[in-house]
Amino acid sequence: MHAGLSILIPVFNRDVAVLVHSLRAQAADWPGPAEIILLDDGSAAAYRLKNRALASLPGVRYEELPANVGRAAIRNQLAARASYAWLLLLDNDSRLPDEQFLARYAQAVAAKPPASLFIGGTTYEATPPTDPALRLRWHYGRAREMRPATVRQHDPGGQLSINNALLWEGLLRYFPLDEHLSGYGHEDTRFGLELARAGVEVRHLDNPVLHDGLEPAAIFLEKSQQAVRNLARVLRADGLGADSRLARAARRLRLLGLAGATRVALAALAPTLRQNLLSARPSLWALDALKLLWLLQEEP
Repeated sequence: MHAGLSILIPVFNRDVAVLVHSLRAQAADWPGPAEIILLDDGSAAAYRLKNRALASLPGVRYEELPANVGRAAIRNQLAARASYAWLLLLDNDSRLPDEQFLARYAQAVAAKPPASLFIGGTTYEATPPTDPALRLRWHYGRAREMRPATVRQHDPGGQLSINNALLWEGLLRYFPLDEHLSGYGHEDTRFGLELARAGVEVRHLDNPVLHDGLEPAAIFLEKSQQAVRNLARVLRADGLGADSRLARAARRLRLLGLAGATRVALAALAPTLRQNLLSARPSLWALDALKLLWLLQEEP
Protein backbone atom coordinates (compact mmCIF):
# COMPACT_ATOMS: atom_id res chain seq x y z
CA MET A 1 0.00 0.00 0.00
CA HIS A 2 1.05 3.59 -0.63
CA ALA A 3 1.26 6.02 2.28
CA GLY A 4 -1.75 7.80 0.86
CA LEU A 5 -4.99 8.71 2.62
CA SER A 6 -8.39 7.02 2.34
CA ILE A 7 -11.18 9.09 3.90
CA LEU A 8 -13.98 6.71 4.88
CA ILE A 9 -17.50 8.03 5.44
CA PRO A 10 -20.53 5.85 6.18
CA VAL A 11 -23.64 7.56 4.85
CA PHE A 12 -27.13 7.24 6.30
CA ASN A 13 -29.95 9.66 5.51
CA ARG A 14 -27.60 12.59 5.11
CA ASP A 15 -26.61 14.86 2.23
CA VAL A 16 -22.80 14.80 2.45
CA ALA A 17 -22.00 17.15 -0.44
CA VAL A 18 -20.70 19.99 1.78
CA LEU A 19 -18.43 17.64 3.73
CA VAL A 20 -17.07 15.98 0.59
CA HIS A 21 -16.33 19.28 -1.17
CA SER A 22 -14.58 20.61 1.95
CA LEU A 23 -12.39 17.50 2.12
CA ARG A 24 -11.56 17.63 -1.58
CA ALA A 25 -10.49 21.26 -1.21
CA GLN A 26 -7.93 20.20 1.43
CA ALA A 27 -6.74 16.94 -0.18
CA ALA A 28 -3.60 18.62 -1.56
CA ASP A 29 -2.46 19.18 2.06
CA TRP A 30 -1.86 15.45 2.44
CA PRO A 31 1.65 14.46 1.28
CA GLY A 32 0.50 11.74 -1.08
CA PRO A 33 -2.56 10.53 -2.95
CA ALA A 34 -5.98 10.82 -1.30
CA GLU A 35 -9.41 9.36 -1.94
CA ILE A 36 -12.86 9.71 -0.39
CA ILE A 37 -15.01 6.57 -0.12
CA LEU A 38 -18.71 6.92 0.63
CA LEU A 39 -20.72 3.82 1.50
CA ASP A 40 -24.46 4.25 1.86
CA ASP A 41 -26.02 2.11 4.58
CA GLY A 42 -29.62 1.88 3.43
CA SER A 43 -30.59 5.56 3.21
CA ALA A 44 -33.95 6.76 1.95
CA ALA A 45 -34.17 7.14 -1.81
CA ALA A 46 -34.05 10.95 -1.70
CA TYR A 47 -30.65 10.94 0.02
CA ARG A 48 -29.23 8.26 -2.25
CA LEU A 49 -30.27 10.29 -5.28
CA LYS A 50 -28.48 13.40 -3.97
CA ASN A 51 -25.29 11.61 -2.98
CA ARG A 52 -24.94 9.56 -6.18
CA ALA A 53 -23.91 12.74 -7.98
CA LEU A 54 -20.73 12.85 -5.87
CA ALA A 55 -19.42 9.73 -7.63
CA SER A 56 -18.60 11.88 -10.67
CA LEU A 57 -16.05 13.92 -8.68
CA PRO A 58 -12.36 12.99 -9.12
CA GLY A 59 -11.06 11.01 -6.17
CA VAL A 60 -14.51 10.13 -4.84
CA ARG A 61 -16.02 6.63 -4.79
CA TYR A 62 -19.65 6.06 -3.89
CA GLU A 63 -21.40 2.74 -3.32
CA GLU A 64 -24.72 1.64 -1.84
CA LEU A 65 -25.32 -1.39 0.35
CA PRO A 66 -28.54 -3.33 -0.31
CA ALA A 67 -29.51 -3.21 3.39
CA ASN A 68 -28.43 -1.47 6.59
CA VAL A 69 -25.53 -3.31 8.27
CA GLY A 70 -24.82 -0.99 11.22
CA ARG A 71 -22.05 1.26 12.50
CA ALA A 72 -19.32 -1.31 13.06
CA ALA A 73 -19.88 -3.45 9.96
CA ILE A 74 -19.99 -0.52 7.56
CA ARG A 75 -16.68 0.85 8.85
CA ASN A 76 -15.07 -2.56 8.46
CA GLN A 77 -16.38 -2.70 4.89
CA LEU A 78 -15.11 0.81 4.17
CA ALA A 79 -11.65 -0.15 5.44
CA ALA A 80 -11.66 -3.21 3.15
CA ARG A 81 -12.31 -0.92 0.16
CA ALA A 82 -9.49 1.52 1.00
CA SER A 83 -6.62 1.90 -1.46
CA TYR A 84 -4.17 3.59 0.90
CA ALA A 85 -2.42 2.94 4.20
CA TRP A 86 -3.82 5.81 6.27
CA LEU A 87 -7.55 5.71 7.04
CA LEU A 88 -9.50 8.73 8.22
CA LEU A 89 -12.83 7.72 9.75
CA LEU A 90 -15.48 10.44 9.75
CA ASP A 91 -19.18 10.41 10.56
CA ASN A 92 -21.46 11.79 7.87
CA ASP A 93 -22.74 14.53 10.19
CA SER A 94 -19.28 16.08 10.61
CA ARG A 95 -18.24 19.54 9.43
CA LEU A 96 -14.64 20.66 9.05
CA PRO A 97 -13.67 23.46 11.44
CA ASP A 98 -11.41 25.36 9.04
CA GLU A 99 -9.16 24.96 6.00
CA GLN A 100 -6.25 23.35 7.91
CA PHE A 101 -7.96 20.15 9.09
CA LEU A 102 -6.07 17.69 6.85
CA ALA A 103 -2.86 19.71 7.13
CA ARG A 104 -2.86 19.23 10.92
CA TYR A 105 -3.24 15.48 10.50
CA ALA A 106 -0.39 15.46 7.96
CA GLN A 107 1.82 17.27 10.47
CA ALA A 108 0.90 14.77 13.18
CA VAL A 109 1.81 11.80 10.97
CA ALA A 110 5.18 13.36 10.14
CA ALA A 111 6.02 14.18 13.78
CA LYS A 112 8.40 12.10 15.90
CA PRO A 113 8.05 9.72 17.60
CA PRO A 114 5.72 8.07 15.08
CA ALA A 115 2.26 6.79 16.01
CA SER A 116 -0.32 4.68 14.18
CA LEU A 117 -3.54 6.13 15.65
CA PHE A 118 -4.64 9.74 16.13
CA ILE A 119 -7.94 10.96 17.60
CA GLY A 120 -8.90 14.50 16.63
CA GLY A 121 -11.93 15.07 18.85
CA THR A 122 -15.34 16.68 18.40
CA THR A 123 -16.67 20.15 19.05
CA TYR A 124 -20.15 21.71 19.18
CA GLU A 125 -21.58 25.13 18.46
CA ALA A 126 -21.21 27.54 21.36
CA THR A 127 -24.84 28.65 21.35
CA PRO A 128 -27.69 26.24 22.09
CA PRO A 129 -30.07 25.29 19.28
CA THR A 130 -33.31 27.21 19.09
CA ASP A 131 -35.33 23.99 18.83
CA PRO A 132 -35.90 22.72 22.39
CA ALA A 133 -35.97 19.13 21.14
CA LEU A 134 -32.28 19.40 20.23
CA ARG A 135 -31.10 20.84 23.54
CA LEU A 136 -30.33 17.49 25.20
CA ARG A 137 -28.01 16.30 22.42
CA TRP A 138 -26.25 19.68 22.31
CA HIS A 139 -25.90 19.86 26.10
CA TYR A 140 -24.55 16.29 26.26
CA GLY A 141 -22.06 16.95 23.47
CA ARG A 142 -20.76 20.14 25.06
CA ALA A 143 -20.46 18.62 28.54
CA ARG A 144 -19.36 15.04 27.82
CA GLU A 145 -17.79 14.84 24.36
CA MET A 146 -16.08 18.20 23.78
CA ARG A 147 -12.77 17.59 25.58
CA PRO A 148 -9.33 18.98 24.74
CA ALA A 149 -6.58 16.55 23.77
CA THR A 150 -4.72 17.00 27.07
CA VAL A 151 -7.77 15.72 28.98
CA ARG A 152 -8.47 12.85 26.59
CA GLN A 153 -4.84 11.74 26.71
CA HIS A 154 -5.16 10.91 30.43
CA ASP A 155 -7.33 7.92 29.41
CA PRO A 156 -6.30 7.44 25.78
CA GLY A 157 -8.14 4.19 25.07
CA GLY A 158 -11.23 5.02 27.07
CA GLN A 159 -11.55 8.46 25.42
CA LEU A 160 -11.33 7.03 21.92
CA SER A 161 -14.03 7.85 19.36
CA ILE A 162 -13.99 6.33 15.90
CA ASN A 163 -15.47 9.52 14.52
CA ASN A 164 -12.53 11.69 13.46
CA ALA A 165 -9.91 8.99 13.89
CA LEU A 166 -6.82 8.70 11.67
CA LEU A 167 -5.20 5.27 11.79
CA TRP A 168 -2.83 2.95 9.98
CA GLU A 169 -4.88 0.43 8.03
CA GLY A 170 -3.32 -2.56 9.79
CA LEU A 171 -5.06 -1.66 13.04
CA LEU A 172 -8.51 -2.33 11.61
CA ARG A 173 -7.20 -5.47 9.93
CA TYR A 174 -5.94 -6.91 13.23
CA PHE A 175 -8.60 -5.31 15.44
CA PRO A 176 -11.81 -5.08 13.37
CA LEU A 177 -14.77 -3.35 14.95
CA ASP A 178 -17.12 -5.75 16.72
CA GLU A 179 -20.08 -6.33 14.39
CA HIS A 180 -22.00 -8.20 17.09
CA LEU A 181 -22.74 -4.90 18.80
CA SER A 182 -26.03 -3.93 17.18
CA GLY A 183 -27.50 -0.47 17.05
CA TYR A 184 -25.61 2.44 18.56
CA GLY A 185 -22.63 2.72 20.84
CA HIS A 186 -19.56 1.11 22.36
CA GLU A 187 -17.98 -0.37 19.25
CA ASP A 188 -15.32 2.29 19.78
CA THR A 189 -15.07 1.39 23.48
CA ARG A 190 -14.20 -2.20 22.64
CA PHE A 191 -11.81 -1.09 19.90
CA GLY A 192 -9.98 1.35 22.18
CA LEU A 193 -9.66 -1.10 25.06
CA GLU A 194 -8.42 -3.89 22.80
CA LEU A 195 -5.75 -1.54 21.44
CA ALA A 196 -4.77 -0.63 25.00
CA ARG A 197 -4.43 -4.31 25.89
CA ALA A 198 -2.16 -4.79 22.88
CA GLY A 199 0.01 -1.81 23.86
CA VAL A 200 -0.96 0.32 20.84
CA GLU A 201 -0.41 4.02 21.50
CA VAL A 202 -3.43 6.27 21.04
CA ARG A 203 -2.36 9.86 20.43
CA HIS A 204 -5.01 12.54 20.97
CA LEU A 205 -4.90 15.80 19.03
CA ASP A 206 -6.75 19.09 19.09
CA ASN A 207 -8.11 18.73 15.56
CA PRO A 208 -11.86 18.46 16.12
CA VAL A 209 -14.67 18.20 13.64
CA LEU A 210 -17.87 20.10 14.30
CA HIS A 211 -20.81 17.84 15.09
CA ASP A 212 -23.51 18.92 12.67
CA GLY A 213 -26.28 16.39 13.24
CA LEU A 214 -28.11 16.98 16.51
CA GLU A 215 -30.89 14.43 17.03
CA PRO A 216 -34.16 15.19 18.81
CA ALA A 217 -34.09 14.15 22.45
CA ALA A 218 -36.42 11.16 21.96
CA ILE A 219 -34.12 9.66 19.32
CA PHE A 220 -31.03 10.38 21.39
CA LEU A 221 -32.58 8.61 24.38
CA GLU A 222 -33.34 5.58 22.23
CA LYS A 223 -29.73 5.52 21.00
CA SER A 224 -28.45 5.96 24.55
CA GLN A 225 -30.42 2.92 25.66
CA GLN A 226 -28.97 0.92 22.76
CA ALA A 227 -25.50 2.00 23.90
CA VAL A 228 -26.18 0.78 27.43
CA ARG A 229 -27.30 -2.59 26.05
CA ASN A 230 -24.02 -2.82 24.15
CA LEU A 231 -22.08 -1.88 27.28
CA ALA A 232 -23.82 -4.69 29.16
CA ARG A 233 -22.95 -7.07 26.36
CA VAL A 234 -19.22 -6.30 26.38
CA LEU A 235 -19.19 -6.42 30.18
CA ARG A 236 -20.72 -9.90 30.14
CA ALA A 237 -18.49 -11.12 27.31
CA ASP A 238 -15.05 -10.16 28.60
CA GLY A 239 -15.25 -7.35 31.11
CA LEU A 240 -14.45 -4.58 28.63
CA GLY A 241 -15.83 -1.24 29.77
CA ALA A 242 -15.74 -2.20 33.47
CA ASP A 243 -13.83 1.00 34.28
CA SER A 244 -16.50 3.29 32.84
CA ARG A 245 -18.25 5.53 35.34
CA LEU A 246 -21.60 3.86 34.67
CA ALA A 247 -20.27 0.32 35.10
CA ARG A 248 -18.46 1.31 38.32
CA ALA A 249 -21.66 2.77 39.77
CA ALA A 250 -23.66 -0.39 38.98
CA ARG A 251 -20.92 -2.62 40.41
CA ARG A 252 -20.76 -0.57 43.63
CA LEU A 253 -24.53 -0.90 44.11
CA ARG A 254 -24.37 -4.66 43.58
CA LEU A 255 -21.53 -5.00 46.10
CA LEU A 256 -23.56 -3.04 48.66
CA GLY A 257 -26.66 -5.13 47.99
CA LEU A 258 -28.55 -2.05 46.79
CA ALA A 259 -28.92 -2.85 43.09
CA GLY A 260 -32.47 -4.20 43.38
CA ALA A 261 -33.80 -1.34 45.49
CA THR A 262 -32.12 1.24 43.25
CA ARG A 263 -33.62 -0.39 40.18
CA VAL A 264 -37.12 -0.22 41.66
CA ALA A 265 -36.69 3.40 42.76
CA LEU A 266 -35.30 4.56 39.41
CA ALA A 267 -38.03 2.69 37.52
CA ALA A 268 -40.61 4.67 39.50
CA LEU A 269 -38.79 7.90 38.66
CA ALA A 270 -38.28 7.05 34.99
CA PRO A 271 -41.33 8.94 33.62
CA THR A 272 -40.28 12.10 35.47
CA LEU A 273 -36.67 11.71 34.29
CA ARG A 274 -37.80 11.31 30.68
CA GLN A 275 -40.07 14.34 30.97
CA ASN A 276 -37.13 16.44 32.09
CA LEU A 277 -34.88 15.16 29.28
CA LEU A 278 -37.50 15.94 26.66
CA SER A 279 -37.89 19.49 27.97
CA ALA A 280 -36.08 22.68 26.95
CA ARG A 281 -33.93 22.50 30.13
CA PRO A 282 -32.66 18.89 30.29
CA SER A 283 -30.46 17.74 33.15
CA LEU A 284 -27.59 15.36 32.51
CA TRP A 285 -28.14 14.01 36.02
CA ALA A 286 -31.51 12.70 34.79
CA LEU A 287 -29.79 11.06 31.82
CA ASP A 288 -27.20 9.43 34.10
CA ALA A 289 -29.97 8.10 36.31
CA LEU A 290 -31.81 6.58 33.34
CA LYS A 291 -28.61 4.98 32.06
CA LEU A 292 -27.99 3.45 35.47
CA LEU A 293 -31.54 2.07 35.46
CA TRP A 294 -31.05 0.57 32.01
CA LEU A 295 -27.77 -1.09 33.00
CA LEU A 296 -29.26 -2.50 36.21
CA GLN A 297 -32.16 -3.88 34.17
CA GLU A 298 -29.71 -5.54 31.78
CA GLU A 299 -27.78 -7.11 34.66
CA PRO A 300 -30.26 -7.88 37.46
